[in-house]
Amino acid sequence: MMINRQAIFDVLRSIPDPEMPISIVDLGLIESVDVSGSAINVVALPTFVGCPALEMISRDIEMRLGRLPGVASVNVRWVNDPPWSVQRITDAGRAALREHGVTVPETGSRLEVHGAAGATVPLTVGAAAVPCPFCGSTKTHLDSPFGPTRCRMIYYCDACRNSFEHLKNV
Repeated sequence: MMINRQAIFDVLRSIPDPEMPISIVDLGLIESVDVSGSAINVVALPTFVGCPALEMISRDIEMRLGRLPGVASVNVRWVNDPPWSVQRITDAGRAALREHGVTVPETGSRLEVHGAAGATVPLTVGAAAVPCPFCGSTKTHLDSPFGPTRCRMIYYCDACRNSFEHLKNV
């Protein structure tokens, strides 16, 4: 029996990150999926080295993919190269996080380089105001560089007086 790749990704999209309200696919954790006979090999990227959620995510992937018809084994391997970054979060993932009061750094932009024969280079613009996910105001400030996990920090909105989480730009 051939394993359906679409079914694999549908299952992976149904697995939530244990620390944030977003699927592991929309968070950009899945680097690759390989099917070899009745075995599925998943390569995933941790958001941070030593993230305590990796074992739980691995178990979820193995358990849920193992239920697919024709699957005899599932292997999850965590790698640090390429490194995970917030650039990997999908638009759907950004929207899901925003609905729960978590903002994500912008994805950067392109800058034309004069004399580079039409080439572009990525440019990340930093230190911009972080818009509040609740009211949209940019009258916000960093309240604490330490959030509930290593990848988040706490901002405060001076307009609506709500605290919110912001993913660190890694």
